[in-house]
Amino acid sequence: MNYQAIIDKYYPEENELKHILMMHSRSVADKALAIVDRHPELKADRQFVEEAAMLHDIGIFRCNAAGIQCFGTEPYICHGTIGAELLRAEGFPRHARVCERHTGAGLSLQEIVQQNLPIPHHDLLPETVEEKLVCYADKFFSKTRLTTEKTLEQAIHSLAKFGDEGVDRFVKWSKMFG
Repeated sequence: MNYQAIIDKYYPEENELKHILMMHSRSVADKALAIVDRHPELKADRQFVEEAAMLHDIGIFRCNAAGIQCFGTEPYICHGTIGAELLRAEGFPRHARVCERHTGAGLSLQEIVQQNLPIPHHDLLPETVEEKLVCYADKFFSKTRLTTEKTLEQAIHSLAKFGDEGVDRFVKWSKMFG
């Protein structure tokens, strides 16, 4: 798969949004790949991890998040499910699962319903080691501070406002991937 061709299809212009997407995604990919290299016992598919990390935020352009140059109409919380739709249409269902399951530390049906989130009402929890890896690595990088990696404590703090379930999953992953 040529992930760059897919990115270029949906982001044909060289602009600030594409720069943000590429910088953020490369940081996530590099962190996830470093974990893959440190943990051969995980038997993660290295090439897939890189592709999925580079594409996990492909849907942001359809969302409304002016702070990161997104001027679409959908709520930002929808970017994962939007990206999943795009990647399924491209014929990449495995990559699509990473998109829809990377928000927060994944989202359970209970979290989606309790928070009244405008996304499909079913579990969107990372299941495979690759899904967990990309989701985990993503929490260390924001799209507003592109050159800064969060500490583990900062990543946990950023998840805490959404409830204990996600924090518990993330802490478990930190033990597995640390």
